[in-house]
Amino acid sequence: MKAIVYERTGDPSVLQLVDRPVPEPGPGEVLVRLAVSGVNPTDWKSRRQWPLPAGWQTPGQDGAGVVEAVGEGVDRELTGERVWIWEAAWQRPWGTAAEYTVVPVRQVVPLGAASFDLGACLGIPFLTAHRCLTVGEYMPDKLHAGALSDHVVLVQGGAGAVGNAAIQLARWADACVITTVSSPEKAQLAAAAGASFVINYREQDVVEEVHKIAPDGVHTIVEVSAARNAAADVRLLRAGGAVCVYADDGGDELTLPIRPLMVPNARWQFVLVYTEPKVAKAQAVTDVAAAVAQGAVRVGEEAGLPLHRYPLAQAAAAHQAVEDSVVGKVLIGTAEE
Repeated sequence: MKAIVYERTGDPSVLQLVDRPVPEPGPGEVLVRLAVSGVNPTDWKSRRQWPLPAGWQTPGQDGAGVVEAVGEGVDRELTGERVWIWEAAWQRPWGTAAEYTVVPVRQVVPLGAASFDLGACLGIPFLTAHRCLTVGEYMPDKLHAGALSDHVVLVQGGAGAVGNAAIQLARWADACVITTVSSPEKAQLAAAAGASFVINYREQDVVEEVHKIAPDGVHTIVEVSAARNAAADVRLLRAGGAVCVYADDGGDELTLPIRPLMVPNARWQFVLVYTEPKVAKAQAVTDVAAAVAQGAVRVGEEAGLPLHRYPLAQAAAAHQAVEDSVVGKVLIGTAEE
């Protein structure tokens, strides 16, 4: 099979297209013939700095394809199932930037009739967004239609992949969704994703505009840039509200005022999907799968998430595009041409 491999950390040039034997699924594992691999910021960050316990790594946490074979203890009826994959390369060398990968069976989810492109976009962004929308003290543990019908959610950076996922999931759950963006073009994307209100933070006062919509504040903030937005976030939380920080764009340290956050019993929750509690992650997988089955989530420019496609041989260019913060979702076609 063809696979992208790197044997040392560094810039995208360390990624090499190589021939490798198709791996055999072990006990509790499945072999997936991949169609599409999704590229996330953690892919290039790990490529630059994470150690290589196996001496090599195929990148790619997310992907979609067809179950080709199953290992011992796995239901053989899964063979031929269209699936999406999450965390394929987390503490394992077999990622999704290849024609085949092996993963524990719990990390493949039925995709049904949905597209492989959608499947490759689900893992990291949607599971992260789910955690942000459910971890607050007054937020539900599960998402479904109506779960957030009396909630106001603020998504800081609604044109990013996690921002887009948060908008779509929150709207599916019937929340009022406010989002911030930095340009008219990104405002169009956030609106296409389903945001109820879009604020251009370069031209409008975010605190003033949010308070016009939600005078009592918002229930939860999905935060991509905590260092930049901390002062505003403090002023926007309602009693018992939570700021859910999933990235450090714009600075890796922040300062918080004690008394203004103590009085409303506010929460600052840091989110890393890889290490979130197992029960919460399992619920996220279940809920995202339900949203897909109900046709509640989409990808593509019409859904606010433009797709940028690369063949497997151009994985380095795909990684560079994500590292350069391209707007939208980068996909690598892994099926043999």
